[in-house]
Amino acid sequence: MKSVVGKLIDAKVLVFCVSTLLFFSCSGNKPNTLSPEEIAEGWELLFDGETLNGWKDYNGTSLTQPWHVVDGCIQAKGEGSDESGYIVTNRQFENFILSWDFKLQKGGNSGMLYHVVERPQYAVPYVTGPEYQLIDDVNFESALEPWQKMGVDYAMYLPDLSNVKVNPYGEWNNAQIVFDNGHVEFWMNGVKTIDYEAWTEDWFARKNSGKWADAPEYGLAHKGVFCLQDHGYPASFRNIKVKELPRQSKEVTLFNDKDLSGWEAYGTELWYVKDGLLYCESGPDKAYGYLATRAYYDDYDLSVEFKQEADGNSGVFIRSFIEEGVKVNGWQVEVAPKNHDTGGIYESYGRGWLVQIPEEKEEILKEGDWNTLRIRVQGDNVKTWLNGEAMVDLTDAKIGAGQGRIALQIHDGGGIKVAWRNLKLKTL
Repeated sequence: MKSVVGKLIDAKVLVFCVSTLLFFSCSGNKPNTLSPEEIAEGWELLFDGETLNGWKDYNGTSLTQPWHVVDGCIQAKGEGSDESGYIVTNRQFENFILSWDFKLQKGGNSGMLYHVVERPQYAVPYVTGPEYQLIDDVNFESALEPWQKMGVDYAMYLPDLSNVKVNPYGEWNNAQIVFDNGHVEFWMNGVKTIDYEAWTEDWFARKNSGKWADAPEYGLAHKGVFCLQDHGYPASFRNIKVKELPRQSKEVTLFNDKDLSGWEAYGTELWYVKDGLLYCESGPDKAYGYLATRAYYDDYDLSVEFKQEADGNSGVFIRSFIEEGVKVNGWQVEVAPKNHDTGGIYESYGRGWLVQIPEEKEEILKEGDWNTLRIRVQGDNVKTWLNGEAMVDLTDAKIGAGQGRIALQIHDGGGIKVAWRNLKLKTL
């Protein structure tokens, strides 16, 4: 038998390898290097084998967590815990093939997370990003649930155990994650073990009924950093490499004219469907209320029609997230009565108004009648139109770094009623 065996997998024509003695990269390269063919195909290394360049603390700007380089491997010192020990890449990735070699000690526990979001509101990365579980479950110190074992999509999807062939602790294994516009695959030593579509009804049912039921933003991000976990064991990693895949645009109808499928309400204000229209209306608490898409949308061209049947103080949030309870954090495109800047952009925390509309454009709003609001969000730029007239054109670094849900708002104070229809977007 040859020491390295190639295996051709799926239409992506990837080649992965299993060695019975010592695990090397598929090309037979020296660890932590790329072949000319890999470079030509777009692969890049995330670990150079010598330094921790390109890695930092989760939610940090430098590297202080317990990791070091040992014999060409990036290694956890084994000093981390559930609350600490996480390091992340300096860059975010959206669609990709990620490949790495790993080696655990006896009873060891670690993991590779992806699409991890860094925000001060999150103390730990696993409440945002899915995890490829890496654990020596055969020798682990306590009993494990099936969703905690080696190779699972942690607390979400289980592998086909007949396909999970893992070399024992102290030996090298190779793992891969494919994330291609919502299609997810996990691989172990050249064999596909998990295959599913993210953000489907099945995915949301799993998310909302298990460990992540109280983590509203778990797994929603379309892009994020990769994260290595020091869970108290000196796990080793090498040959960490990634190939980015292109984003595919799609058209989405956010409201089906029948019910609130695909949306989640926050607060006690009223959201309901009547005669094919989506209504928001003040409830008895006369407080803020939000109706947010359960999925994230980052770059898109959105069109929505609204009619202010009573006080029309409302809005459309972009790249927003649920911070706690009813609070929605993000940027709001204003929908309000005349002379209150419909089409302007307001930040819900920190800076307040980022841009208001020119006074002469207040007359574009048609009170008591249908209006069309268009919002184009791409990178760090936001443009808005009201009834076909350009309202604002804003470029902002903080918006550029944000990602999240689309959310409709109802303002506090009571007496508000707004109808919505034709909520449609095209991703960019």
